[in-house]
Amino acid sequence: MFESVSFNALSSALDGLAQRQRAIANNIANVNTPGYTARRVQFESALASSVAAGNGRAAASEGRSLEPTRLDGNNVNLETETLSNIDTVLRYQFATQAISGSFNSIRAAMRSNS
Repeated sequence: MFESVSFNALSSALDGLAQRQRAIANNIANVNTPGYTARRVQFESALASSVAAGNGRAAASEGRSLEPTRLDGNNVNLETETLSNIDTVLRYQFATQAISGSFNSIRAAMRSNS
């Protein structure tokens, strides 16, 4: 169970989403910092490839946003960050519920065998 492709994929997704959440928080904290370039976290493509290969483990990568900058050199868009934050929170909740369901199934199976 703990080495299944599904469990590995959910675990990798949670790691990537947590990293994305930290990047979003950092971006929002620096919305008025001259010269600050927003950070973006990507992991979905690597995760999809890993699942297709039968592993499910993938690391997230973090890079700089290529969005246009303002006159002060900052490119953080508060609307973009807010929407990305909402999306990330919802995805994280979904993944945690999926893992919780797996653990509940294991717990129920262990109780029925007692």
